[in-house]
Amino acid sequence: MQAAQQLLERLYPQRRSLLKRQILLDALSCFLEYGLETTSIEMIREKSGSSVGAIYHHFNNKDGIIAALVFAALDDQAQLREQYLQETQSLQEFLYALIYAYADWVSEQPKFAQFLVLAHFSVMQGEYRQTLNEKNKARNQKIVSHISSYADAALLKSVPAELMMSLVIGATESYCRAWLSGKVDTTPKVYRDMLAKAAWDSLQNLGVN
Repeated sequence: MQAAQQLLERLYPQRRSLLKRQILLDALSCFLEYGLETTSIEMIREKSGSSVGAIYHHFNNKDGIIAALVFAALDDQAQLREQYLQETQSLQEFLYALIYAYADWVSEQPKFAQFLVLAHFSVMQGEYRQTLNEKNKARNQKIVSHISSYADAALLKSVPAELMMSLVIGATESYCRAWLSGKVDTTPKVYRDMLAKAAWDSLQNLGVN
């Protein structure tokens, strides 16, 4: 769980956030081991050594903990993605950077990646769905903004923004899930060039240019 701990330290670096980080880290461990439904506030309290009052103070309820972990994962993903996209000069470089960022993040953060697969739908159906929708919308808007700055952006002019990530990341996401579930052994990072090339070649065949 060291990588997960480092992720939380990046997002909550303040000393006063130590207890919050510990609760989230131990909650992540419980959710992955026992599942969303089975894990209780008491189980998280016992593992983290905190109080029920502290947990409710920081997160309100179990759904709040689940949402906080999902948002932490998405925010960390976004930071890495923006870092990779900063140096891109063309649409092809942009697409490759998207896939590199996704494959590298999953490879480096398997626990949080597993949790995203487990909990994303739960948050979409719960009280934090609006926040999740806003995060997804902001991500899509940033991607469209990046694309519009490239001379060959017309290649994607007919692709809806909400479809963009699925279109580009689809095969990479499929492989990442296979790796996370233990169906394949090689980390996604190893195959990122092949996955990026396949996505770019597929884009050329869309006939939208």
